[in-house]
Amino acid sequence: MLKAFIFDMDGVLVDSMPYHVDAWITTLNEIGINISKQDLYDIEGSNNEGLINLVFSSNGRTPGPHDYEDLAKRKNKIFKNINKIHPYKGMVDCLDQLKKKYRLGVVSGSDNKIVHLIINKFFSEVFDIVISGDDVEEGKPSPEPYLKAAEMLGFLQDEYIVIENAILGVESAKSAGLYCVAVASYIEPKKLEKADLIFNEHSELIKYLGHYLT
Repeated sequence: MLKAFIFDMDGVLVDSMPYHVDAWITTLNEIGINISKQDLYDIEGSNNEGLINLVFSSNGRTPGPHDYEDLAKRKNKIFKNINKIHPYKGMVDCLDQLKKKYRLGVVSGSDNKIVHLIINKFFSEVFDIVISGDDVEEGKPSPEPYLKAAEMLGFLQDEYIVIENAILGVESAKSAGLYCVAVASYIEPKKLEKADLIFNEHSELIKYLGHYLT
């Protein structure tokens, strides 16, 4: 029996990834690394450390001892200056209704301050647990984030539905043994083929979630 939903945040709850991507591009350009928006969308879901490792590796570079903290701070400073982030249409009402029947969690690769800033602004008192990229040793695609969420919520593996939009996020959820629904927010649906169910847009996702309210 279904007991809980676990949501990724960026690109699932809020339309925020374009601003994350722009902030990372600006930050990385400042240290001589050029990267495309599509490349960043393809590694969406990773925490800051994982993203920096992937980007540096693909550019034949190795992060220095201060790069992780310095680059993350610079990126977050740029990102926090953007006030255009908003929830996807229908998501707030949908979550308010789901909350009445199920436990709800968030598992995000973003850092703790940004996650709680967004959750507190748009979804205050909705989620039972919130896990950020700072709360795990290994971020997505490791199963650790979703295993930690499942442990905190306390249900069996087959009593969850995960909602994701990123390749690494889907891999993380499936590696944790959880059922995963994906919505193609910023990438081609075929890139999410490891998910159990794929939607092309958020209106389809909202309709799907609505079936669990009856």
